[in-house]
Amino acid sequence: MMVVRRVLLGLAAAALVGGSAAFLGAAYFARQVVVPKTTRKEDLPIRRAFNGADGGLLVELPASPQTCAPGRYSIWFANGTGHACVGPVAASDPKGGTVTRVVERVDSGDLLNARAGIWSGYVFSKPEQLGLPFSDVEIPVEGGLAPAWRFEPAGASAKPNAWAIHIHGMGGKRAGALRGVPVAVRCGYTSLVVSFRNDGEAPPSVDGRYTLGQSEWLDVEAAVQYAVANGAQEIVLFGWSLGGAIALRLADLSAHSHRIVGMVLDAPVMDWAGTLTENASASGLPRSIASLGLRMLQSPKTRWVTGLQDPIDFTQLDWLSRASEIKQPLLVLHGQEDPSTPFHLSLQVADRRPDVVHLVRFDTVGHSQEWNSDVGKWDTAVSTWCNSGLRAAL
Repeated sequence: MMVVRRVLLGLAAAALVGGSAAFLGAAYFARQVVVPKTTRKEDLPIRRAFNGADGGLLVELPASPQTCAPGRYSIWFANGTGHACVGPVAASDPKGGTVTRVVERVDSGDLLNARAGIWSGYVFSKPEQLGLPFSDVEIPVEGGLAPAWRFEPAGASAKPNAWAIHIHGMGGKRAGALRGVPVAVRCGYTSLVVSFRNDGEAPPSVDGRYTLGQSEWLDVEAAVQYAVANGAQEIVLFGWSLGGAIALRLADLSAHSHRIVGMVLDAPVMDWAGTLTENASASGLPRSIASLGLRMLQSPKTRWVTGLQDPIDFTQLDWLSRASEIKQPLLVLHGQEDPSTPFHLSLQVADRRPDVVHLVRFDTVGHSQEWNSDVGKWDTAVSTWCNSGLRAAL
């Protein structure tokens, strides 16, 4: 979602050239929503990485609300081949406009010589970093096999036949969903961290386009089928951003919907049309161009523009309007200042369905970084809900 937001900022300026550019601007907007990105600009300058007085590694960055935020984050660098986990703020220099943070791990690459990177919530880039036993599995999906990681609960905490399926967000990979695994394992769930079409790990769709959950759910349905075939009787879905939208659609349409007993949704997209419209407006894109772009995504007549095999039905992805149709209990964890997926949409869904939706607010700066800003609060909310609230709702 943050990738779309950055693109819209550039598009807004171009769209103001004149009415003759409206169609091209709308077409560009529509394609930016559904065309997967293979690269991202490394827009975070790395002033320096160095060893502190105690020998520990530190990194100095330009000070910003994100780089100064409390918690644990990461930096991708070297064109995505380098990854480092950063921890608490060690020092700040208001006059120089910099902040220095502790480097907890360098998983790959040479951070000492890196000059730019990408700020991220991916504290874990590989499953072995969790320190939990896991295995690589493959899920049969349309077009081939989708890789997944399977984690088993330990000893007495295990809930026989209870599974958690973890679904990452837009423009990301399954490593982004690893943050939810430790608490799920502690709660006794067998965890399956999945990939889905067009994420660069699972087989791509025929058209190579995102559909905002409209078709991606089918790959996660295959993961549900795998879990059921391996003994799952109760399934909790963990969805991050787009993964939340996928979880909601899956719970609605799955042949195993009766086995899906609840959902943990972090910064979910509750209404795609509303979310994209608000992102466009915040970026300065004229509403008329954003509206035209959304109509292109919905029309079979403009498939030549969007590249979509099937148009997107935004009404089916609007859980604010469809709140009365939500059947399973939801735990929603959402930052009140989320710049990409509007918090107020989660709040409105919770207000409309207080019987099934429990909303936990976070004071976060970035998108889908609730866990990063306060892992204790995030994990406690999940474990309490899974062990008490969810059990009471069943």
